[in-house]
Amino acid sequence: MDFAKMIKKILNTKLLLIYTATALIFPMYQETPAQRNKTRTKKTVAAAVPKPVAPTIGYTISMSKPWTHLLEVEMRFNYGRTKSLVSLPNESGEYIELKMPVWTPGSYLIREYARHVESFSAKDASGTDLTWRKTNKNTWQIDTKGAKEIVARYNVYANELTVRTSELNDEHAFISPAALLLFPKDQLNAPSTVKVVPFGNWKVATGLPKVENQTNTFRAENYDVLYDSPFEVSDFKEISFDVQSKPHRFVVTGEGNYDLPKIARDTAKIIEAAYKIFGDLPYDDYLFILNTRGGGGLEHLNSTALQFNRFNFTTRYKDFLNLVAHEFFHLWNVKRIKPDALGPFDYENENYTRLLWFAEGGTAYYESVLLRRADLITADEFTTARETQMLALQNRPGRFETSLEDASFDAWIKYYRPDDNAINNQISYYDKGELVNFLLDVEIRKASNGAKSLDDVMRHLYTEFAKKNKNYSPEDLQKACELMAGKSLNDFFEKYVRGTVEIDYNAILSGIGLRFSTGETENKSAYLGANLRQDGDKLIVASLPKETPAYEQGLNSGDQIVAVDGNRASQTFLSSYLSEKRPADRIKLTVFRFDALREIEVTLGGRAKQDFQITAIENPSEDNRRLYREFLGAELK
Repeated sequence: MDFAKMIKKILNTKLLLIYTATALIFPMYQETPAQRNKTRTKKTVAAAVPKPVAPTIGYTISMSKPWTHLLEVEMRFNYGRTKSLVSLPNESGEYIELKMPVWTPGSYLIREYARHVESFSAKDASGTDLTWRKTNKNTWQIDTKGAKEIVARYNVYANELTVRTSELNDEHAFISPAALLLFPKDQLNAPSTVKVVPFGNWKVATGLPKVENQTNTFRAENYDVLYDSPFEVSDFKEISFDVQSKPHRFVVTGEGNYDLPKIARDTAKIIEAAYKIFGDLPYDDYLFILNTRGGGGLEHLNSTALQFNRFNFTTRYKDFLNLVAHEFFHLWNVKRIKPDALGPFDYENENYTRLLWFAEGGTAYYESVLLRRADLITADEFTTARETQMLALQNRPGRFETSLEDASFDAWIKYYRPDDNAINNQISYYDKGELVNFLLDVEIRKASNGAKSLDDVMRHLYTEFAKKNKNYSPEDLQKACELMAGKSLNDFFEKYVRGTVEIDYNAILSGIGLRFSTGETENKSAYLGANLRQDGDKLIVASLPKETPAYEQGLNSGDQIVAVDGNRASQTFLSSYLSEKRPADRIKLTVFRFDALREIEVTLGGRAKQDFQITAIENPSEDNRRLYREFLGAELK
């Protein structure tokens, strides 16, 4: 090889090494000029692709003929550039899907709202009909034919007044949005507006903010907010009042023996008591919707729907205040302090949690706490309510079958559908939950010598979870309680939350100088053990608790008792007749079962009359008295 060729070979080798090293550091230089031009073209095209644009969603709710109970809905959906469009399989074109929720948050039961939808139609913005089809129980699929705006119209039959359904009649419209308004698939975060066209001279009330310069038009930042904002449309009465410089309003539909100014004054006291726990009111304004028919309440972010019988505002006024306090306290506990699965919501399926005993039972407990701190009930009334709950739980065999966590989890299939055997295999996460939260509060106060309470648990969850937009788990809750108690509470949670152990009331209550008395009379009275109901002139067996004479000796729920030892049966007669009997006496019951007459002989059992009371322990210590005073704002008697 001559010298020139050798030099050329060395230079080529060096150039190859340099190119390879450069390519490793700067990969783009591996491309040819043509490839680099192609890459630049791709980047230019990618940069030119517009970002997704949020859809424009607007609803109009009308009620032109309220006596038909039909709410008329128009939904305009301009989907722009979103993921709502899906290609039609094996066809040209695209489609969108509109869906109806199957439940509403706060009421844990699949309610199948789509069953009330009728007269559905879909058009484009110019009024041309679009083809649509149902693809499952709550989904309407619409072929868009290239249209950028879809107008869906449908009616919803609304003739059920509860706080989780809708009602329209010649008196009013109560609208639960989850039971009325469809949502576009995959667009639960989209904002929307709602225009209400009221009937006649009716007014509109809702917790949603108004759209400026538009009559009866409101906006929601997403569907969790929209579905959380009920409407009342009627010629309602109203009263406004301020608490902590924030406006509050009651709107009332229906007549009744209520005193609206008094309700406003007492509600303000409840709000002040709740404010002192958390140190803020996390809303700009608050709306109480009250219908004076039915019963119950449902919580919302800055409003609540309440129903109470029109004639009970004098005889059961404190029950009404309990309802107000319960739903108002929910604006923290549940609406902001959220259990693991409760938000953001899946509106098409069950949202399972084991924490309803704290979310609902804890709120039930705090309704009494707020009334006591607002001086709307006495300390004795507070403890009497606990006695009633203890008595009810002790008479429920299901307390040995179902834990609080399991009752919470199975709410979707059990709580709203109790059957005649529920007394034997279920407990209420409300009722037992309220009791256990009461005892948990006492346990924390006792363990911390009064330095901490369940209030501190609530504040911790509010600060560390709600304000940081996090949901809490069962483990988080137990840790928060243990943090305040300054010790492990695993034994408490294992027995009374996750387990079915009989509650040792006195071991806990003694810390604040109280005891739960379960004294029994010496003489036992005869008893049958069946729970009965008088249905007109028929005496019906409603349920049969386990291990009672009626349960063990063949009486069935649903039996109609027509005679007792040949005497015509009624609830009054049977009670009087049994009072003359002794344990081990036999009686003959004549019953109709499946319309066939039969006779059943029952040997009566013996039961001592039980006396359930919460009283002061003997010789309470000064610490006992101090903890009681700090707890209930009264002196231990």
